[in-house]
Amino acid sequence: MAVIETAERLLPAGLRPAGSRLLRVLAAIVTGHGDKATAQRMALTAFSIRIVSAALAFISQIILARLMGEYEYGIFVFVWVLIVLFGDLSCLGFHTAIVRFLPQYKAAGAFEEIRGLTGTARTFAMLSGTLVMASGMAGLHFLGDRIESYYLIPVFLGLLAMPMIALGDILEGTSRANHWPVMALSPVYIIRPVLIILFMLAAIGAGAEHSAVTAMKAALAATYVTAVGQYIATLLRLRRHYSEGPRRVDFLNWLNIAFPIFLVEGVSFLLTNSDVVVVGIFLEPHDVAIYFAAAKTMALVHFIMFSVKAASGPRFSSLIAEGTREQLAAAAIDAARWTFWPALALGLAVVAAGHLLLSLFGAAFTAGYVLMAILLAGILAKALVGPAETLLMMAGKQNLCVALYAAALTANVSLNIALIPHLGTVGTAIATASAMGVEAILLHIAVRRALGIVLFAFSRPPATIETRA
Repeated sequence: MAVIETAERLLPAGLRPAGSRLLRVLAAIVTGHGDKATAQRMALTAFSIRIVSAALAFISQIILARLMGEYEYGIFVFVWVLIVLFGDLSCLGFHTAIVRFLPQYKAAGAFEEIRGLTGTARTFAMLSGTLVMASGMAGLHFLGDRIESYYLIPVFLGLLAMPMIALGDILEGTSRANHWPVMALSPVYIIRPVLIILFMLAAIGAGAEHSAVTAMKAALAATYVTAVGQYIATLLRLRRHYSEGPRRVDFLNWLNIAFPIFLVEGVSFLLTNSDVVVVGIFLEPHDVAIYFAAAKTMALVHFIMFSVKAASGPRFSSLIAEGTREQLAAAAIDAARWTFWPALALGLAVVAAGHLLLSLFGAAFTAGYVLMAILLAGILAKALVGPAETLLMMAGKQNLCVALYAAALTANVSLNIALIPHLGTVGTAIATASAMGVEAILLHIAVRRALGIVLFAFSRPPATIETRA
Protein backbone atom coordinates (compact mmCIF):
# COMPACT_ATOMS: atom_id res chain seq x y z
CA MET A 1 0.00 0.00 0.00
CA ALA A 2 2.93 2.35 0.62
CA VAL A 3 3.88 2.11 -3.05
CA ILE A 4 0.30 2.93 -4.12
CA GLU A 5 0.13 5.91 -1.76
CA THR A 6 3.45 7.23 -3.08
CA ALA A 7 2.25 6.85 -6.67
CA GLU A 8 -0.99 8.66 -5.82
CA ARG A 9 0.92 11.62 -4.39
CA LEU A 10 2.97 11.88 -7.59
CA LEU A 11 -0.14 12.18 -9.76
CA PRO A 12 -1.22 15.67 -10.94
CA ALA A 13 -4.08 17.05 -8.83
CA GLY A 14 -6.55 16.92 -11.74
CA LEU A 15 -5.80 13.26 -12.45
CA ARG A 16 -5.55 12.11 -8.83
CA PRO A 17 -9.15 10.86 -8.28
CA ALA A 18 -9.32 8.75 -11.45
CA GLY A 19 -5.66 7.76 -11.21
CA SER A 20 -6.01 6.64 -7.60
CA ARG A 21 -8.93 4.39 -8.47
CA LEU A 22 -6.99 2.86 -11.35
CA LEU A 23 -3.90 2.27 -9.20
CA ARG A 24 -5.96 0.58 -6.50
CA VAL A 25 -7.70 -1.63 -9.04
CA LEU A 26 -4.31 -2.66 -10.43
CA ALA A 27 -3.00 -3.29 -6.92
CA ALA A 28 -6.00 -5.51 -6.16
CA ILE A 29 -5.35 -7.48 -9.33
CA VAL A 30 -1.64 -7.90 -8.61
CA THR A 31 -2.03 -8.91 -4.95
CA GLY A 32 -5.43 -10.63 -5.03
CA HIS A 33 -6.14 -14.30 -4.53
CA GLY A 34 -8.64 -16.65 -6.13
CA ASP A 35 -9.63 -17.57 -9.67
CA LYS A 36 -10.85 -14.09 -10.58
CA ALA A 37 -7.64 -12.36 -9.51
CA THR A 38 -5.55 -15.03 -11.23
CA ALA A 39 -7.51 -14.61 -14.46
CA GLN A 40 -7.21 -10.82 -14.27
CA ARG A 41 -3.45 -11.02 -13.65
CA MET A 42 -3.09 -13.34 -16.62
CA ALA A 43 -5.18 -10.98 -18.76
CA LEU A 44 -3.09 -8.00 -17.64
CA THR A 45 0.16 -9.84 -18.31
CA ALA A 46 -1.09 -11.13 -21.66
CA PHE A 47 -2.29 -7.66 -22.61
CA SER A 48 1.09 -6.15 -21.67
CA ILE A 49 2.88 -8.73 -23.79
CA ARG A 50 0.54 -8.14 -26.69
CA ILE A 51 1.08 -4.38 -26.46
CA VAL A 52 4.82 -4.93 -26.68
CA SER A 53 4.33 -7.47 -29.46
CA ALA A 54 1.99 -5.12 -31.32
CA ALA A 55 4.61 -2.40 -31.22
CA LEU A 56 7.28 -4.84 -32.39
CA ALA A 57 5.05 -6.28 -35.11
CA PHE A 58 4.10 -2.81 -36.28
CA ILE A 59 7.71 -1.67 -36.41
CA SER A 60 8.79 -4.90 -38.09
CA GLN A 61 6.10 -4.58 -40.77
CA ILE A 62 7.19 -0.98 -41.43
CA ILE A 63 10.78 -2.15 -41.80
CA LEU A 64 9.78 -4.98 -44.14
CA ALA A 65 7.59 -2.67 -46.23
CA ARG A 66 10.40 -0.12 -46.49
CA LEU A 67 12.96 -2.79 -47.33
CA MET A 68 10.91 -4.58 -50.00
CA GLY A 69 8.50 -2.02 -51.40
CA GLU A 70 4.76 -2.46 -51.80
CA TYR A 71 4.79 -5.23 -54.40
CA GLU A 72 7.24 -7.64 -52.73
CA TYR A 73 5.81 -6.82 -49.31
CA GLY A 74 2.34 -7.74 -50.58
CA ILE A 75 3.63 -11.11 -51.79
CA PHE A 76 5.29 -11.83 -48.44
CA VAL A 77 2.32 -10.95 -46.21
CA PHE A 78 -0.14 -12.93 -48.34
CA VAL A 79 2.02 -16.08 -48.24
CA TRP A 80 2.90 -15.70 -44.55
CA VAL A 81 -0.76 -15.31 -43.57
CA LEU A 82 -1.59 -18.51 -45.49
CA ILE A 83 1.26 -20.45 -43.85
CA VAL A 84 0.40 -19.34 -40.31
CA LEU A 85 -3.28 -20.04 -40.98
CA PHE A 86 -2.77 -23.63 -42.10
CA GLY A 87 -0.01 -24.22 -39.55
CA ASP A 88 -2.43 -23.33 -36.75
CA LEU A 89 -5.21 -25.41 -38.27
CA SER A 90 -2.93 -28.46 -38.48
CA CYS A 91 -3.10 -28.83 -34.66
CA LEU A 92 -6.71 -30.02 -35.07
CA GLY A 93 -7.75 -28.23 -31.88
CA PHE A 94 -5.34 -29.97 -29.50
CA HIS A 95 -3.80 -26.65 -28.37
CA THR A 96 -7.18 -25.56 -26.97
CA ALA A 97 -8.13 -29.04 -25.72
CA ILE A 98 -5.10 -28.78 -23.42
CA VAL A 99 -6.56 -25.58 -21.93
CA ARG A 100 -9.80 -27.42 -21.26
CA PHE A 101 -8.42 -30.66 -19.81
CA LEU A 102 -5.22 -29.70 -17.98
CA PRO A 103 -6.79 -27.43 -15.29
CA GLN A 104 -9.33 -30.16 -14.51
CA TYR A 105 -6.62 -32.82 -14.28
CA LYS A 106 -4.52 -30.53 -12.11
CA ALA A 107 -7.43 -29.90 -9.72
CA ALA A 108 -7.93 -33.66 -9.42
CA GLY A 109 -4.20 -34.34 -8.98
CA ALA A 110 -4.19 -36.51 -12.11
CA PHE A 111 -0.56 -35.95 -13.08
CA GLU A 112 -0.40 -39.12 -15.18
CA GLU A 113 -3.09 -37.68 -17.45
CA ILE A 114 -1.29 -34.33 -17.61
CA ARG A 115 1.94 -35.96 -18.73
CA GLY A 116 0.08 -38.08 -21.26
CA LEU A 117 -1.93 -35.14 -22.60
CA THR A 118 0.98 -32.73 -23.08
CA GLY A 119 3.29 -35.35 -24.60
CA THR A 120 0.64 -36.72 -26.95
CA ALA A 121 -0.33 -33.23 -28.11
CA ARG A 122 3.26 -32.33 -28.99
CA THR A 123 3.77 -35.52 -30.98
CA PHE A 124 0.44 -35.16 -32.74
CA ALA A 125 1.19 -31.55 -33.73
CA MET A 126 4.51 -32.48 -35.28
CA LEU A 127 2.99 -35.34 -37.26
CA SER A 128 -0.05 -33.39 -38.45
CA GLY A 129 2.07 -30.34 -39.31
CA THR A 130 4.38 -32.53 -41.37
CA LEU A 131 1.40 -34.09 -43.15
CA VAL A 132 0.01 -30.65 -44.05
CA MET A 133 3.46 -29.63 -45.29
CA ALA A 134 3.67 -32.72 -47.51
CA SER A 135 0.18 -32.07 -48.86
CA GLY A 136 1.16 -28.50 -49.70
CA MET A 137 4.28 -29.67 -51.48
CA ALA A 138 2.22 -32.11 -53.54
CA GLY A 139 -0.17 -29.30 -54.41
CA LEU A 140 2.70 -27.12 -55.61
CA HIS A 141 4.00 -29.96 -57.75
CA PHE A 142 0.73 -30.78 -59.48
CA LEU A 143 -0.96 -27.35 -59.53
CA GLY A 144 2.04 -25.07 -59.76
CA ASP A 145 1.17 -23.97 -63.29
CA ARG A 146 -2.10 -22.47 -61.97
CA ILE A 147 -0.36 -20.35 -59.33
CA GLU A 148 1.21 -16.98 -60.05
CA SER A 149 4.94 -17.54 -60.53
CA TYR A 150 5.94 -14.93 -57.94
CA TYR A 151 4.17 -16.96 -55.20
CA LEU A 152 5.80 -20.36 -55.89
CA ILE A 153 9.14 -20.07 -54.07
CA PRO A 154 7.76 -18.11 -51.07
CA VAL A 155 5.03 -20.75 -50.61
CA PHE A 156 7.58 -23.57 -50.82
CA LEU A 157 9.73 -21.94 -48.14
CA GLY A 158 6.72 -21.25 -45.96
CA LEU A 159 5.55 -24.87 -46.09
CA LEU A 160 8.83 -25.94 -44.51
CA ALA A 161 7.85 -23.98 -41.39
CA MET A 162 4.52 -25.77 -40.96
CA PRO A 163 5.54 -28.41 -38.33
CA MET A 164 7.21 -25.79 -36.14
CA ILE A 165 4.19 -23.48 -36.28
CA ALA A 166 1.97 -26.37 -35.15
CA LEU A 167 4.36 -27.29 -32.34
CA GLY A 168 4.50 -23.67 -31.18
CA ASP A 169 0.71 -23.57 -30.89
CA ILE A 170 0.69 -26.69 -28.69
CA LEU A 171 3.38 -25.23 -26.45
CA GLU A 172 1.44 -21.98 -26.19
CA GLY A 173 -1.71 -23.87 -25.16
CA THR A 174 0.26 -25.83 -22.58
CA SER A 175 1.58 -22.65 -20.99
CA ARG A 176 -1.85 -20.96 -21.07
CA ALA A 177 -3.39 -23.93 -19.27
CA ASN A 178 -0.75 -23.61 -16.53
CA HIS A 179 -1.23 -19.82 -16.18
CA TRP A 180 2.23 -19.05 -17.61
CA PRO A 181 1.35 -16.08 -19.84
CA VAL A 182 4.90 -14.91 -20.49
CA MET A 183 6.03 -18.32 -21.67
CA ALA A 184 2.80 -18.75 -23.63
CA LEU A 185 2.88 -15.52 -25.61
CA SER A 186 6.40 -14.13 -25.80
CA PRO A 187 7.93 -16.73 -28.19
CA VAL A 188 5.45 -16.26 -31.05
CA TYR A 189 4.48 -12.64 -30.47
CA ILE A 190 7.81 -11.10 -29.42
CA ILE A 191 10.78 -13.35 -30.11
CA ARG A 192 9.78 -14.60 -33.58
CA PRO A 193 8.99 -11.15 -35.10
CA VAL A 194 12.27 -9.77 -33.76
CA LEU A 195 14.21 -12.68 -35.22
CA ILE A 196 12.53 -12.28 -38.62
CA ILE A 197 13.74 -8.70 -38.84
CA LEU A 198 17.22 -9.54 -37.57
CA PHE A 199 17.61 -12.41 -40.03
CA MET A 200 16.22 -10.27 -42.85
CA LEU A 201 18.64 -7.44 -42.14
CA ALA A 202 21.52 -9.89 -41.83
CA ALA A 203 20.63 -11.48 -45.18
CA ILE A 204 20.43 -8.12 -46.94
CA GLY A 205 23.67 -7.08 -45.32
CA ALA A 206 25.23 -10.21 -46.79
CA GLY A 207 24.05 -9.24 -50.27
CA ALA A 208 20.62 -10.92 -50.55
CA GLU A 209 17.86 -9.32 -52.62
CA HIS A 210 15.23 -7.04 -51.09
CA SER A 211 12.51 -9.52 -51.95
CA ALA A 212 9.70 -11.68 -50.59
CA VAL A 213 11.91 -14.76 -51.03
CA THR A 214 14.52 -13.31 -48.68
CA ALA A 215 11.81 -12.40 -46.18
CA MET A 216 10.39 -15.95 -46.27
CA LYS A 217 13.85 -17.41 -45.65
CA ALA A 218 14.18 -15.12 -42.62
CA ALA A 219 10.71 -16.15 -41.39
CA LEU A 220 11.57 -19.84 -41.82
CA ALA A 221 14.77 -19.54 -39.80
CA ALA A 222 13.06 -17.48 -37.09
CA THR A 223 10.23 -20.01 -36.78
CA TYR A 224 12.59 -22.94 -36.22
CA VAL A 225 14.78 -21.10 -33.71
CA THR A 226 11.74 -19.89 -31.75
CA ALA A 227 9.93 -23.23 -31.69
CA VAL A 228 12.99 -25.23 -30.60
CA GLY A 229 13.77 -22.76 -27.82
CA GLN A 230 10.14 -22.72 -26.68
CA TYR A 231 10.05 -26.52 -26.67
CA ILE A 232 13.12 -26.81 -24.43
CA ALA A 233 11.90 -24.14 -22.00
CA THR A 234 8.38 -25.57 -21.74
CA LEU A 235 9.60 -29.14 -21.28
CA LEU A 236 11.93 -28.12 -18.44
CA ARG A 237 9.19 -26.20 -16.65
CA LEU A 238 6.70 -29.05 -17.03
CA ARG A 239 9.18 -31.45 -15.46
CA ARG A 240 9.67 -29.10 -12.51
CA HIS A 241 5.92 -28.88 -11.88
CA TYR A 242 4.81 -32.46 -12.59
CA SER A 243 8.09 -34.42 -12.37
CA GLU A 244 8.83 -37.56 -14.33
CA GLY A 245 6.48 -40.49 -14.05
CA PRO A 246 4.02 -42.74 -15.83
CA ARG A 247 1.69 -41.36 -18.49
CA ARG A 248 -1.93 -42.15 -19.11
CA VAL A 249 -3.12 -41.57 -22.67
CA ASP A 250 -6.80 -41.15 -23.48
CA PHE A 251 -6.29 -40.17 -27.10
CA LEU A 252 -9.77 -40.89 -28.43
CA ASN A 253 -11.44 -38.88 -25.66
CA TRP A 254 -9.08 -35.95 -26.25
CA LEU A 255 -9.59 -36.16 -30.00
CA ASN A 256 -13.37 -36.26 -29.57
CA ILE A 257 -13.12 -32.92 -27.76
CA ALA A 258 -10.27 -31.46 -29.82
CA PHE A 259 -11.81 -32.06 -33.23
CA PRO A 260 -15.00 -30.06 -32.62
CA ILE A 261 -12.77 -27.33 -31.16
CA PHE A 262 -10.74 -27.51 -34.37
CA LEU A 263 -13.91 -26.97 -36.38
CA VAL A 264 -14.84 -23.99 -34.22
CA GLU A 265 -11.42 -22.38 -34.16
CA GLY A 266 -10.72 -23.36 -37.74
CA VAL A 267 -13.78 -21.58 -39.03
CA SER A 268 -13.09 -18.69 -36.62
CA PHE A 269 -9.49 -18.42 -37.79
CA LEU A 270 -10.59 -18.56 -41.41
CA LEU A 271 -13.08 -15.83 -40.58
CA THR A 272 -10.34 -13.70 -39.01
CA ASN A 273 -7.90 -14.10 -41.89
CA SER A 274 -10.22 -14.53 -44.85
CA ASP A 275 -10.02 -10.83 -45.71
CA VAL A 276 -6.29 -10.93 -46.47
CA VAL A 277 -6.65 -14.27 -48.26
CA VAL A 278 -9.50 -13.04 -50.47
CA VAL A 279 -7.67 -9.79 -51.28
CA GLY A 280 -4.62 -11.85 -52.25
CA ILE A 281 -6.68 -14.09 -54.52
CA PHE A 282 -8.63 -11.37 -56.32
CA LEU A 283 -6.34 -8.34 -56.23
CA GLU A 284 -2.69 -7.52 -56.89
CA PRO A 285 0.13 -7.66 -54.28
CA HIS A 286 0.03 -3.83 -54.15
CA ASP A 287 -3.57 -3.98 -52.83
CA VAL A 288 -2.67 -6.77 -50.42
CA ALA A 289 0.09 -4.59 -48.99
CA ILE A 290 -2.17 -1.57 -48.40
CA TYR A 291 -4.98 -3.64 -46.89
CA PHE A 292 -2.62 -5.59 -44.66
CA ALA A 293 -0.98 -2.38 -43.40
CA ALA A 294 -4.39 -1.00 -42.43
CA ALA A 295 -5.43 -4.26 -40.75
CA LYS A 296 -2.08 -4.56 -38.98
CA THR A 297 -2.42 -1.03 -37.66
CA MET A 298 -5.74 -2.03 -36.09
CA ALA A 299 -4.25 -5.26 -34.70
CA LEU A 300 -3.57 -3.81 -31.26
CA VAL A 301 -7.33 -3.63 -30.66
CA HIS A 302 -7.64 -7.32 -31.56
CA PHE A 303 -4.91 -8.03 -29.03
CA ILE A 304 -7.18 -6.90 -26.20
CA MET A 305 -9.69 -9.58 -27.13
CA PHE A 306 -6.96 -12.18 -27.44
CA SER A 307 -5.55 -11.30 -24.01
CA VAL A 308 -8.90 -11.60 -22.26
CA LYS A 309 -9.62 -14.82 -24.13
CA ALA A 310 -6.26 -16.29 -23.08
CA ALA A 311 -7.03 -15.58 -19.42
CA SER A 312 -10.71 -16.55 -19.49
CA GLY A 313 -10.41 -20.10 -20.84
CA PRO A 314 -8.92 -21.72 -17.71
CA ARG A 315 -11.23 -19.68 -15.45
CA PHE A 316 -14.36 -20.67 -17.37
CA SER A 317 -13.24 -24.31 -17.32
CA SER A 318 -12.76 -24.24 -13.54
CA LEU A 319 -16.11 -22.54 -12.90
CA ILE A 320 -17.97 -24.97 -15.15
CA ALA A 321 -16.41 -27.85 -13.19
CA GLU A 322 -16.73 -26.43 -9.68
CA GLY A 323 -18.69 -23.16 -9.65
CA THR A 324 -22.31 -22.02 -9.91
CA ARG A 325 -24.26 -20.64 -12.85
CA GLU A 326 -24.22 -17.20 -11.22
CA GLN A 327 -20.43 -17.26 -10.82
CA LEU A 328 -20.01 -18.30 -14.44
CA ALA A 329 -22.34 -15.53 -15.62
CA ALA A 330 -20.48 -12.94 -13.54
CA ALA A 331 -17.12 -14.12 -14.92
CA ALA A 332 -18.39 -14.01 -18.52
CA ILE A 333 -19.83 -10.49 -18.22
CA ASP A 334 -16.69 -9.33 -16.43
CA ALA A 335 -14.64 -10.65 -19.36
CA ALA A 336 -16.89 -8.82 -21.85
CA ARG A 337 -16.33 -5.56 -19.99
CA TRP A 338 -12.59 -6.12 -19.91
CA THR A 339 -12.80 -6.59 -23.66
CA PHE A 340 -15.09 -3.77 -24.81
CA TRP A 341 -13.98 -0.67 -22.88
CA PRO A 342 -10.22 -1.02 -23.54
CA ALA A 343 -11.02 -1.89 -27.18
CA LEU A 344 -13.13 1.26 -27.54
CA ALA A 345 -10.51 3.56 -26.02
CA LEU A 346 -7.60 2.05 -27.90
CA GLY A 347 -9.48 1.78 -31.18
CA LEU A 348 -10.42 5.46 -31.20
CA ALA A 349 -6.84 6.43 -30.40
CA VAL A 350 -5.42 4.30 -33.21
CA VAL A 351 -7.89 5.66 -35.78
CA ALA A 352 -7.15 9.23 -34.68
CA ALA A 353 -3.48 8.66 -35.45
CA GLY A 354 -4.21 6.55 -38.53
CA HIS A 355 -2.76 8.81 -41.24
CA LEU A 356 0.50 9.19 -39.38
CA LEU A 357 0.80 5.48 -38.65
CA LEU A 358 0.09 4.40 -42.22
CA SER A 359 2.50 6.96 -43.65
CA LEU A 360 5.31 5.16 -41.84
CA PHE A 361 4.89 2.26 -44.27
CA GLY A 362 5.22 4.62 -47.22
CA ALA A 363 3.25 7.42 -48.86
CA ALA A 364 1.00 5.06 -50.84
CA PHE A 365 -0.19 3.26 -47.71
CA THR A 366 -2.26 6.22 -46.44
CA ALA A 367 -4.90 5.08 -48.93
CA GLY A 368 -5.83 2.51 -46.31
CA TYR A 369 -7.06 5.03 -43.73
CA VAL A 370 -10.74 4.59 -44.51
CA LEU A 371 -10.26 0.84 -44.12
CA MET A 372 -9.17 1.35 -40.52
CA ALA A 373 -12.38 3.18 -39.56
CA ILE A 374 -14.54 0.51 -41.17
CA LEU A 375 -12.66 -2.32 -39.46
CA LEU A 376 -12.97 -0.64 -36.06
CA ALA A 377 -16.76 -0.78 -36.27
CA GLY A 378 -16.63 -4.54 -36.68
CA ILE A 379 -14.05 -4.98 -33.93
CA LEU A 380 -16.20 -3.09 -31.42
CA ALA A 381 -19.27 -5.12 -32.36
CA LYS A 382 -17.36 -8.32 -31.59
CA ALA A 383 -15.92 -6.84 -28.37
CA LEU A 384 -19.43 -6.31 -26.96
CA VAL A 385 -19.76 -10.05 -26.26
CA GLY A 386 -16.16 -10.61 -25.16
CA PRO A 387 -14.75 -14.16 -25.33
CA ALA A 388 -18.17 -15.72 -25.96
CA GLU A 389 -16.76 -18.46 -28.16
CA THR A 390 -14.34 -19.49 -25.40
CA LEU A 391 -17.24 -19.73 -22.94
CA LEU A 392 -19.22 -21.94 -25.29
CA MET A 393 -16.28 -24.22 -26.02
CA MET A 394 -15.37 -24.64 -22.36
CA ALA A 395 -19.03 -25.56 -21.74
CA GLY A 396 -18.92 -28.28 -24.40
CA LYS A 397 -20.93 -26.38 -27.02
CA GLN A 398 -18.38 -26.79 -29.80
CA ASN A 399 -20.86 -27.96 -32.41
CA LEU A 400 -22.99 -24.89 -31.87
CA CYS A 401 -19.93 -22.69 -32.36
CA VAL A 402 -19.12 -24.45 -35.61
CA ALA A 403 -22.55 -23.64 -37.02
CA LEU A 404 -22.32 -19.99 -35.91
CA TYR A 405 -18.87 -19.44 -37.35
CA ALA A 406 -19.77 -21.22 -40.55
CA ALA A 407 -22.66 -18.77 -40.97
CA ALA A 408 -20.40 -15.78 -40.28
CA LEU A 409 -17.69 -17.10 -42.63
CA THR A 410 -20.25 -17.69 -45.37
CA ALA A 411 -21.48 -14.11 -44.95
CA ASN A 412 -17.90 -12.81 -45.04
CA VAL A 413 -16.84 -14.68 -48.18
CA SER A 414 -20.12 -13.95 -49.97
CA LEU A 415 -19.88 -10.24 -49.21
CA ASN A 416 -16.24 -10.16 -50.26
CA ILE A 417 -17.01 -11.78 -53.60
CA ALA A 418 -19.89 -9.39 -54.15
CA LEU A 419 -18.14 -6.18 -53.06
CA ILE A 420 -14.50 -6.55 -54.15
CA PRO A 421 -15.18 -6.20 -57.90
CA HIS A 422 -16.98 -2.90 -57.29
CA LEU A 423 -15.24 -1.44 -54.20
CA GLY A 424 -11.84 -3.15 -54.06
CA THR A 425 -10.24 -3.16 -50.61
CA VAL A 426 -13.05 -0.98 -49.22
CA GLY A 427 -15.44 -3.79 -50.09
CA THR A 428 -13.23 -6.23 -48.19
CA ALA A 429 -13.26 -3.99 -45.10
CA ILE A 430 -17.06 -3.65 -45.24
CA ALA A 431 -17.45 -7.41 -45.64
CA THR A 432 -15.10 -8.12 -42.75
CA ALA A 433 -16.77 -5.63 -40.39
CA SER A 434 -20.23 -6.92 -41.32
CA ALA A 435 -19.17 -10.50 -40.67
CA MET A 436 -17.91 -9.48 -37.21
CA GLY A 437 -21.30 -7.95 -36.47
CA VAL A 438 -23.08 -11.11 -37.60
CA GLU A 439 -20.70 -13.18 -35.46
CA ALA A 440 -21.37 -11.07 -32.35
CA ILE A 441 -25.15 -11.30 -32.72
CA LEU A 442 -25.07 -15.06 -33.24
CA LEU A 443 -22.74 -15.60 -30.27
CA HIS A 444 -24.93 -13.48 -27.99
CA ILE A 445 -28.02 -15.48 -28.95
CA ALA A 446 -26.16 -18.79 -28.59
CA VAL A 447 -24.85 -18.04 -25.09
CA ARG A 448 -28.29 -16.83 -23.99
CA ARG A 449 -30.11 -19.92 -25.27
CA ALA A 450 -27.51 -22.58 -24.45
CA LEU A 451 -26.20 -21.34 -21.08
CA GLY A 452 -28.89 -18.97 -19.86
CA ILE A 453 -26.45 -16.05 -19.66
CA VAL A 454 -27.14 -12.60 -21.08
CA LEU A 455 -23.62 -11.91 -22.27
CA PHE A 456 -23.17 -8.24 -23.11
CA ALA A 457 -20.62 -5.66 -22.00
CA PHE A 458 -23.41 -3.52 -20.50
CA SER A 459 -25.17 -6.36 -18.65
CA ARG A 460 -25.29 -6.52 -14.88
CA PRO A 461 -23.96 -9.76 -13.39
CA PRO A 462 -25.19 -12.36 -12.66
CA ALA A 463 -27.88 -11.51 -15.29
CA THR A 464 -29.16 -15.02 -15.97
CA ILE A 465 -32.34 -16.27 -17.57
CA GLU A 466 -33.95 -19.65 -17.78
CA THR A 467 -31.92 -22.04 -19.94
CA ARG A 468 -33.61 -23.45 -23.01
CA ALA A 469 -32.51 -26.52 -24.92
